[in-house]
Amino acid sequence: MIHVPVGPDRTPSDILRDLVAATPGEEGKWFAAAKSAGLYKEAIALANRTPCDPKTLTRAARDLTETEPRFALEAGLAALRWIAEGYGYEITGPDVREAHDRTMRAAEIIGCRENVLNRIRQLAAKNSDGGRILAAILRQDQRGMG
Repeated sequence: MIHVPVGPDRTPSDILRDLVAATPGEEGKWFAAAKSAGLYKEAIALANRTPCDPKTLTRAARDLTETEPRFALEAGLAALRWIAEGYGYEITGPDVREAHDRTMRAAEIIGCRENVLNRIRQLAAKNSDGGRILAAILRQDQRGMG
């Protein structure tokens, strides 16, 4: 069990920092707690430090696309990166498609679609099952645009 000091003088950020410090190498598991506390920058930093469940990241992107599109964009990109690197439990084509679509929706809201598409193309070039599925999705989208 992890014990961290709490009290009226401790901020959610302080508590999160102590929890992360108590579990070195497992920073990604604190992503959801940081997100729930509204610590969006910290949540993304945690998701990018160690593997984080891509489905959790995709749900976060889905839930906050309209209200926190920059967070949703980075959560979606982190999901795609972990998928492309082979992480995630029983990741399917529809899981990859959803992460892609949520990421692209956030990119459209922000106005950086082409930049994000280029980042996704780089992830799709990885030699993994997730990378290959992502590459297939990009090919389908390109055919649909033509």
